[in-house]
Amino acid sequence: MAKRTIIKANVLYDGERRRENMKVVVEGERIVEVSEAGSVKADFEGFVAPAFLDAHSHIGMFREGEPSAEAEGNDQTSQIMPLSDPVNSIYFDDRAFRDAVDFGVLYSCVVPGSGNLVGGKARVIRNFARTRKDAVVADYGYKMALGYNPRSTTDWKGERPDTRMGVYQLLEKRFDDVLAKKAKADLAREKKLRELEKTAVEKKLSAKDKAAELAFIEREAALELGSEDLAIVDLLSGKKTVKVHVHKEDDALYLIDLVKRYGFKATADHLGDVHTREIFDELGKAGIPIVYGPLGSLAYKVELKHEEWSNAGILMKSKAQYGLMTDHPVILSYQLRDSLKYFLIQGMGEAEAIGIITKRNARILGLEKDLGTVEAGKLASLVVWNREPLHLAAFPKMVMAEGSVIRK
Repeated sequence: MAKRTIIKANVLYDGERRRENMKVVVEGERIVEVSEAGSVKADFEGFVAPAFLDAHSHIGMFREGEPSAEAEGNDQTSQIMPLSDPVNSIYFDDRAFRDAVDFGVLYSCVVPGSGNLVGGKARVIRNFARTRKDAVVADYGYKMALGYNPRSTTDWKGERPDTRMGVYQLLEKRFDDVLAKKAKADLAREKKLRELEKTAVEKKLSAKDKAAELAFIEREAALELGSEDLAIVDLLSGKKTVKVHVHKEDDALYLIDLVKRYGFKATADHLGDVHTREIFDELGKAGIPIVYGPLGSLAYKVELKHEEWSNAGILMKSKAQYGLMTDHPVILSYQLRDSLKYFLIQGMGEAEAIGIITKRNARILGLEKDLGTVEAGKLASLVVWNREPLHLAAFPKMVMAEGSVIRK
């Protein structure tokens, strides 16, 4: 029988609202009940909130206590590397994971850095995993970069245009070439499938033989494109999400045009230099969610000359759907909660603010079925805080990850 744990929430921030005197019942890895507490005898008691999710991070790739020369956030081999998997460059003994869990940040969407037009895959991982064996939650999508970063790496290998027009021309040409190759391969595949149907009737092929011939045709079609081009096809398919590094307003508008032209599914990650509501509204109108941040870091390049903490207020008033990131190590993963102060200062309520790094981030990452709120049926990933979670001195009394108490 699954272990049963009862948590009394003097205050419950469930990802949507603030509720008082509630109980949360956990059996196995799931929450089975959320109701009024009454005089319940509880295993844990305090201020309860869902586990936090960091929607864009390089945790485990730029590591605590290691020289920058050993960092693995960027690969300098080629401008377009869609097959690179960030999990292959993570060391899970990075101290940053422990610190993140200590402050309730249990999940991160990790991506390669932004020196390449296409840097690789985006993976959602468990920050509490001991090793890579149990780390991956979701194969979320891909990482792309626009603006200054991919044009600044002219000393790296591969084609390296030094202007945005050159970089974007390179990107569009690669997309167009891959789509043309796919169209040609699809025509050849369809022809072979028609021939197989005819042969199957004429030669009375068994179901087993027909299946073998069909598998051969599919393998041949895949080989025609190659694994890297197939990854570009996957990126453009709309089945997964492309996390696009972008800061400047004009590059954000280029992203909107790019999505319209090729039809892929994207989020706009960062947007630190966006300082007018119009651009946020345009992204909302285009159905491109924003993964905002990092907030509170140095504006270390000209591309960020309009970056101000008050821009968060403009985002709040816009029509855009948005979540929040740390971009660890730009700000540290465990400081995700601290970034909410810029929204609170400008009038956002505490329950809504907590919802940014719980429910909203879970929705953007496609994890809302299991994470982001405290309700029956969800994974029991939650935190019992010793006081109001957004108090400066708040610290977890207990951290639960998918039903297991991992800190107390």
